[in-house]
Formats: sequence, C-alpha cells, structure tokens
Amino acid sequence: MNPRVITYPESVVAPEVVEELLESYKPEGQVIIHGLYKAPPSGPVFIRIWPTTYLFDKDSSHRSELVWFEKISCMPYWTEVPEDSFFTFTLVFSALPTSCTMFDLKEIIPDSGAFQILDIRRNDDDVYFLDFSL
Repeated sequence: MNPRVITYPESVVAPEVVEELLESYKPEGQVIIHGLYKAPPSGPVFIRIWPTTYLFDKDSSHRSELVWFEKISCMPYWTEVPEDSFFTFTLVFSALPTSCTMFDLKEIIPDSGAFQILDIRRNDDDVYFLDFSL
C-alpha cells in the first residue's frame, strides 16, 4: 500500500491583514527558574512552593506570576528532601517586561521560611539556575 500524499492549496492573504496581524503580535514570553535545594546532614527537610510566589521587577511595579512548577509540591502538600542530598525543581513564571534588568523572587506567605532570592540580574534567555537552600 502506497502512502497518500496530501497537498494543500496555496492560500493568499491580503497584505493589509498580514500587516494588522504583525502589528498586534506580541510574544507571550516566560521566565524559567531551575531551583536547587541542598538539605542539611542533620535530617530530612520538607519544602513546597506557594502559588503566591512572584518575580518582582526592581524598576517597576510589575509582578510576574507563577504559571507552572515541576518536581516540587505546591501548598498545602510537601516534598521531602532526604538529609544531605540535593533536590532540583523547575518554576515557570509569566514574562518580565522588556525593560527589566534586575528582579527579585519572593514567596508571599503568612508563615516564616518563605523563599526569597533578591537582586537576580536579567539575562538574554530568561533561564536561571538558583540555589534555594541559602
């Protein structure tokens, strides 16, 4: 049996429609944080991320929201990190403004022990590797 080749007809789009689409196009963008947590040798540690974790642009009032997380529990659940071991996880946030050059990661929670990493210098690819155990 021979595979069927499907050909699509050539489509024509009016130039003014193409121009309008290009003018309204705005890439979504995202910021990816790869986190590392080192548990102390004294025993296991339990960590989690709250949905109220944000990236704050240092030069504006912009706040990027947490939109996805991998390999870490979200409140109210916990992730156990065995004693003296390394644990990695990923957080994905909505885009920062193009004018942003430095930002803070802050977990806004009613308890003590919130994750907070300050003065993160922005890079071109918006992918960061951060140590959360400090």
